[in-house]
Amino acid sequence: MNAIRILIDADACPVKDEVYKVAWRRETPVTVVSNMRIRVPEHPLIERVLVSDKFDAADDWIAEAADAKTVVITGDILLADRCLKKGATVIGHNGKPFTAASIGGAIATRAIMADLRVAADGITGGPKPFEKADRSRFLQALDEAIAAAERKGGIAKRS
Repeated sequence: MNAIRILIDADACPVKDEVYKVAWRRETPVTVVSNMRIRVPEHPLIERVLVSDKFDAADDWIAEAADAKTVVITGDILLADRCLKKGATVIGHNGKPFTAASIGGAIATRAIMADLRVAADGITGGPKPFEKADRSRFLQALDEAIAAAERKGGIAKRS
């Protein structure tokens, strides 16, 4: 079994099924963290962690558990920042990696967008619909993230 593990910020994650497929193929354990009960496959590699409904409880759990042998899946920029600081490999639901070089810009953009929403009295168009190409990009990015975490954690790849 792989020494790398995947942590999913699961409450609003549109790519959980894709994570499970990659995890099973690569024999990588997955922890699904949420503050509400969600369905997860019954499988020895899949663990469900149900946290309290306290604000940021799932984020706090994930940030505490993250390390260099962890791939974190999240759309939450502030959680991504916390996990990067712990040495984790982090990718968004869209397959784009969060990196030490990109996180500052992502946090700044998040702040600007929050200000714009306030100025627009909360009227936004919302995110673009999740498409098949997004899922494909995510699958490739997850494979790459697991390989990067293996290299970073000093773990030899399986043959």
